[in-house]
Amino acid sequence: MPRIAIVGGGIGGLAAAAFLRRAGLEAVVYEQASQLKEVGAGVVVAPNAARLLRALGVLDPLAAKAVRLETGWEFRRWQDGSVLSAEDLETECERRFGEHTYTAHRADLLEALSASISAETVRLGMRCVALDAAGDGGPVTLTFANGEKAEADIAIGADGIHSMVRAALTEPAPATFSGLCAFRALVPAQQAPAFSRRPAQTLWLGPGHHLVHYPVSAGRYVNLVAFAPAGDYTTESWTATATVAEFLAEFAGWDERLTTLIRAAGTPGRWALLDRAPLTQWTKGRLTLLGDAAHPMFPFFGQGAAQAIEDAATLARCLSANPADPPAALRRYAELRIPRTTRLQEVSHARERINHLPDGPDQQARDAGFSNVDPLAANAWIYSHDADAL
Repeated sequence: MPRIAIVGGGIGGLAAAAFLRRAGLEAVVYEQASQLKEVGAGVVVAPNAARLLRALGVLDPLAAKAVRLETGWEFRRWQDGSVLSAEDLETECERRFGEHTYTAHRADLLEALSASISAETVRLGMRCVALDAAGDGGPVTLTFANGEKAEADIAIGADGIHSMVRAALTEPAPATFSGLCAFRALVPAQQAPAFSRRPAQTLWLGPGHHLVHYPVSAGRYVNLVAFAPAGDYTTESWTATATVAEFLAEFAGWDERLTTLIRAAGTPGRWALLDRAPLTQWTKGRLTLLGDAAHPMFPFFGQGAAQAIEDAATLARCLSANPADPPAALRRYAELRIPRTTRLQEVSHARERINHLPDGPDQQARDAGFSNVDPLAANAWIYSHDADAL
């Protein structure tokens, strides 16, 4: 049985450990933090991810802490909240894709995945600082900040957009600033306007900006995330904060219901969105990548976590099908995943322009076109994909 090391204990890393375990392969997850945790942010669990989580046996416990959406892709106009388009998820999602769509707190998803693997699988406080790959035939040596070393037959980089494993695979290239920043907040339900507490994923579109909200944590909170021009703001940290006044200033003149929601945001987070071009290669010998380390994408399709989960399922299938030849198994994994994630990176990137059109003829044509588009049908290539099969 190959020795497998996973660098990074976020959603992608834990999902990889869980799918590998289901396939009869054991891995060790090395996480630099002293505890497994996720920041206060929501995540959309679309059908392509929900089916995989059900296959792992973790969807039911997650669903008990999540919200099953009744309405999705509810696009609203910034000025008056008029509904441009909405999709009936309650009746259509399972019929078309075999599973519902949920919204959840990221920490609840991480907890559900963690519960599906043994405690011994994860080693905390282990920041990987160096990798030494001996080639296709030899082991990978991992060196950690505390001086420890570990050997593995396969090393998986699940260590995010600043991945040090990625740096060992490709020519060093820093991420670039996208020109956008994001505000985020979790608003207690009792402080949130009634319209935002509905089991709906709502997207407000306006000039240069858009805002998304949906309930999480079994309806106890409303997750709020908004995108605006970054200007000279370049702080890229999920712990950075803004003021409500700064948040409101970006959405001045928008529908009063929305500004009421923003006023309840407490101390919102704010971070600059980074951008990376799609990779054409994820794998080198016994090293590979998954999740944001491989394909960071703008969050405009709500597929970042879902694609990491898909990566994990496909990777486990490839390794279990060919455990005697890890380099070949990893190459097969990359061949299967790169075209799909590249397409998602590209369409997510393009969505910025569409969402942020200034008022005028192009915006009017976009809004009129919503009535001719079925978002679930348009996105069927995303939601119907079965990453649990080769």
